[in-house]
Amino acid sequence: MKLKQTIASANFSKQKVLLRLDLNVPMQAGQVTEDYKIKTALKTIKSLSDQVDKIIIASHLGEPIVDGILVTGALEKYSLKPIADQLAILLGVKVKFLPGQDLIKIKKDIEQAQEKIIVLDNLRFWPGELTNDSSFAEQLASLADCYINDAFAVSHRQQASVSAIKDFLPSWAGLLLEAEVDNLSKALQPEQPLAVVLGGAKVSTKVKLIKNLGQKADKILLGGGLANNFLAAQGYNIGKSLADEESIALAQELIKEFADKIIIPSDVIVADASGQPAWRLAQEVKDEEMILDIGPKTIQEFSRQIKQAKTIVWNGPLGKFEDEHYKNGTLFVAREIAWQSRGAAFGLVGGGETVAALQMTEMAGYVDWVSTAGGAMLAFLGGENMPGLTGLLE
Repeated sequence: MKLKQTIASANFSKQKVLLRLDLNVPMQAGQVTEDYKIKTALKTIKSLSDQVDKIIIASHLGEPIVDGILVTGALEKYSLKPIADQLAILLGVKVKFLPGQDLIKIKKDIEQAQEKIIVLDNLRFWPGELTNDSSFAEQLASLADCYINDAFAVSHRQQASVSAIKDFLPSWAGLLLEAEVDNLSKALQPEQPLAVVLGGAKVSTKVKLIKNLGQKADKILLGGGLANNFLAAQGYNIGKSLADEESIALAQELIKEFADKIIIPSDVIVADASGQPAWRLAQEVKDEEMILDIGPKTIQEFSRQIKQAKTIVWNGPLGKFEDEHYKNGTLFVAREIAWQSRGAAFGLVGGGETVAALQMTEMAGYVDWVSTAGGAMLAFLGGENMPGLTGLLE
């Protein structure tokens, strides 16, 4: 897939630009604890800052709206003020933060602001954001002369700041969004062989990806809670392991369709009845045990398949990697993918927990593309509709 409307081919001289970013970063006690997503936005901001009048940054943070109602205390807990402060530090310039939900007042404040870079408060403080409300999108659009989407991670959402907004402003793709589309597209037209490594929990979130990439993949390697459902679908006892009836039924269908491609764990690491880690063949898990990692035989097989691949896609941890006892499978595979990337194969890794596991190896820099997206990556690779990309693709 190719984008036709990118900022590289546009002139924004003297214009006010509404820049949609994904600054949904981890927070604790009102402080940013991990600023990876903020850093990925800097390239687009810097490329615009020399030519535009003002950059008006809009993002969401967390989920302060429940059933259409703003959660009590959300205005402080989910405020983008700490993110604006961190952005100012990273850019080395003053950044104006505009709190409040009065867009008429905000528009006046933008006009009067001396700062070039302005950050609005959490988009989800306006209920119209989540409902893709056209009226809210029009009000938001009135703040600027044009719109740039650099938030690929939410571009699968039917929300006002990524979808309806494009009805009211000329629209372009930012540099990060362009890079996401370019690199993810390599998995849709892969150099063969293609190995797809999937973990995480529910099968339902990855069905479309498996079906879409499964047509192109040579092997689909499964771990984590995802694999538990496939083991159960094969009639194996999985004890107290994470699984659900819907996922098991879906796994049975996928096994029939891709029987020659799917590889499920032949051995696993479990927490036994006493809570201690123990090795088991996949068919030997006991009722009181819980599968929490792939075993050494499975690691060896996954390694063999990854080494043979020319394109590797990985989404989802292969076990409870945050626990010292059950991190081996995930981190071994992460290192293997990193070693194969940038040369032997094209490596693509995405998803919040997946990226966190990769970063634990200190080898993320070796991987060809580390996506900032989780659900959007699955949607794109699954061939789903991407409202945020409508009108931007050729």
